[in-house]
Amino acid sequence: MSVENLIEKLAQEVEGEKGSEENILIFTLSTCMWCKKCKRFLDDRNLKYKYIDVDKIEREDKAKILEHLRSKYSSRISYPFLICEKGHVIGYNPNQYEELLGK
Repeated sequence: MSVENLIEKLAQEVEGEKGSEENILIFTLSTCMWCKKCKRFLDDRNLKYKYIDVDKIEREDKAKILEHLRSKYSSRISYPFLICEKGHVIGYNPNQYEELLGK
């Protein structure tokens, strides 16, 4: 299974009325305060997004996803890790989210 298919299989979708063209995907930790703030930021703007709580998936799947993120985006992994059509943001940064998502 490709990493893209794995991500598609594991991602949970949150319905929103906006942002579907952005294909927003966030990698989070279920217990992380900053990850919860990121989700709240998106929810407050009624944005559609998908997320994966990486602390709740199988170790092998997590390793594949982390390798994919490191090779495609950044050697530095921190959560939340937001990806969309226009780029990515590592860590909680509402100003960068606003800039990237234009909302």
